[in-house]
Amino acid sequence: MEKNWHAKWICDRQFAELEPLALFHKELAAVEAPVHREDLKNRHMLVRKRFTVGRLPVRAELHISADDYYKVYINGKFVGQGPAPAYHTHYYYNAYPVADFLHEGENIIAVHVYYQGLVNRVWNSGDYRQGLIAELFLDGAPALWTDDTWRYAQAAEFYAMETTGYQTQFLEHIDFRKARKGWRELDFDDTGWDTAAVRRADDHQLFLQEAPPLDVYRIAPQRVEQLSQRHWLIDFGHELTGRLTLTAKGAPGQKLIIRCGEELQPDGKSVRYEMRCGCTYEETLILSGGTDVLEQYDYKGFRYAEVLSDTPHVWDIGAVVRHYPIRKAAVFQSFVPLLNEIWELCKNGVQYGSQEAFLDCPTREKGQYLGDMTITAQVHGYISGDLRLYKKALREFARSAAVCPGLLCCAPGSFMQEIADFSLLYPQQLLTYYWHSGDLELLRELYPYAAGVAAYFRQYEREDGLLADVLEKWNIVDWPENARDGYDFDLSVGKSHGCHNVLNAFYYGALAALDRIREQLGLAPEKERAARLKEAYIRAFFRDGLFRDSETTEHASLHSNAIALYFDLVPPDQKQQVVPFIKEKGMRCSVYFAYYLMKGLAKAGEHAYVYQLLTDRGPQSWHNMLAEGGTACFEAWGKEQKWNTSLCHPWASSPVLILIEDIIGLTPAQPGWREWVYRPHIPAELEEITLQFCTAAGVLHYEFNRAAQKLEIKLL
Repeated sequence: MEKNWHAKWICDRQFAELEPLALFHKELAAVEAPVHREDLKNRHMLVRKRFTVGRLPVRAELHISADDYYKVYINGKFVGQGPAPAYHTHYYYNAYPVADFLHEGENIIAVHVYYQGLVNRVWNSGDYRQGLIAELFLDGAPALWTDDTWRYAQAAEFYAMETTGYQTQFLEHIDFRKARKGWRELDFDDTGWDTAAVRRADDHQLFLQEAPPLDVYRIAPQRVEQLSQRHWLIDFGHELTGRLTLTAKGAPGQKLIIRCGEELQPDGKSVRYEMRCGCTYEETLILSGGTDVLEQYDYKGFRYAEVLSDTPHVWDIGAVVRHYPIRKAAVFQSFVPLLNEIWELCKNGVQYGSQEAFLDCPTREKGQYLGDMTITAQVHGYISGDLRLYKKALREFARSAAVCPGLLCCAPGSFMQEIADFSLLYPQQLLTYYWHSGDLELLRELYPYAAGVAAYFRQYEREDGLLADVLEKWNIVDWPENARDGYDFDLSVGKSHGCHNVLNAFYYGALAALDRIREQLGLAPEKERAARLKEAYIRAFFRDGLFRDSETTEHASLHSNAIALYFDLVPPDQKQQVVPFIKEKGMRCSVYFAYYLMKGLAKAGEHAYVYQLLTDRGPQSWHNMLAEGGTACFEAWGKEQKWNTSLCHPWASSPVLILIEDIIGLTPAQPGWREWVYRPHIPAELEEITLQFCTAAGVLHYEFNRAAQKLEIKLL
């Protein structure tokens, strides 16, 4: 615990005596899933407390947390929402300056607490740990805190129990006739509400959230088309994360249907609300007879919305957007329009996919995946100049070691999932963060977890050091399966018997990264272990000038050779055979694996070809996403190339990294960007470039103009 709380953890009385459900286990362990009461899922709890302020304070600070989530208001005004998802063993609270919200005399604090009750990748829910804790400080002294005098009632307007995505969220069908209108205001009569219970044995360990709360703001549509008297089509111009808002008025019981989606149907007049990614965003609103304002609680990923209504009285349509705050957005401009559009495509995907964690997508899963973070966290650092979310994520994956020292692939969250390839990326991600931040303290703190990953996988080592029969975690190689270029090894979960290429390349990468971390920490490296593994890797998989997928096959995939190139596993005198093979294959991989492909080729000096891949106009390209109407980077190269493609998937944002690090050629020479390396590989097509991004040392400004023979690089 970071601080001593005056406040008590309060909850709905139905949760007060419930023991937490045990949800953490190895993914493939034979455990019986605990049964959660259906009547305690999807619970919207409205909490209120009146309090008096004498002289207005100079400083006022509210500390607050809830499980799963809160939205807090003071005197009817929105203050903030949170906390970020977390394990209860290191749960977050937020701190808000609130002096500007207070009045002399009587005030009201109102909190909308939501407990979902589902086991998924979104929150650590489904465990009965429901409730709220809060305390208010005025000029440093505690003035108000949660206890059993706070009043609560259930929000009764959310009347259905229909889920969407991968049990990701409940749809919000709303009956405004049952809404407690004005409940956030001081003059609302709550005398009939119950008093909250103090949870008998709360086990949350609370720490101040190290990353800031989300930016939450309203935007207007770019276009609202009224197709008929009672049919509206709304376009916000680009993919966003948030919720639709509108005002409507009609007779009691009249209905509105709202549909949201990432694209339109072929007719161009209706929304594809049964989305490719597996979410169905159709919800029904039942009007009260007065003026009803739509304020849904949860968020969606969408661009378009459609309103079908029994009443023509609908107005003030907009969206309330949410994402991690970006205060100093990076700038990239060139004289190549396609390149500028690709940058924006990737930037948008990362901006809207970065919520209180680095999400794989803000629709189907809403989960933070360790493999995706290899790309997303770096890109987010470049476009925002803010490494706090990266630091927080590294710590969250380290905490998953409590379930498995080899780490979970998705953290935090109550859904247990393990991917071996992703776990082996953790040492590299920690090293990369250190190189960008210069944060030696965090490197020292998390080194044991990175070393723990290697120690966990050591149980699968053969005598020669190669991993074999890694059955306890999924061996993914690449995803989806049809993007593996025919990789010839059984990757079925729990059936990966034998020794195969890509997993061992990642293992080598983990050992090599650990040695570099040890050097930075002044510890003795174990280079002989990585060197021994490299020799065994080449001996097992390199035959007739190419790397094979396993010891028992002659099949050579793009993945087996590209990953060897990325991790410097190709013998120097054999690159003349491996590199042409890779180039002939092109992008026969997912947009995720394209990062390793292009990075490996750049290491081999193939910068012109890397630029060609970036700007290719074929079906497996970022241009294809743009041609198919994308405004954020897709999960796959095209909408039809995966059966459940999300159209906002930050793992496809590697062009930002390739442009900065491999084409323009700027990388840190010392941790924290105190010095940088400039090794440009700028093709003739790029005659002029402006790039500006934030580093730990300051804002790096870069200008290049070939015609004027002008180059300027400076730290602002």
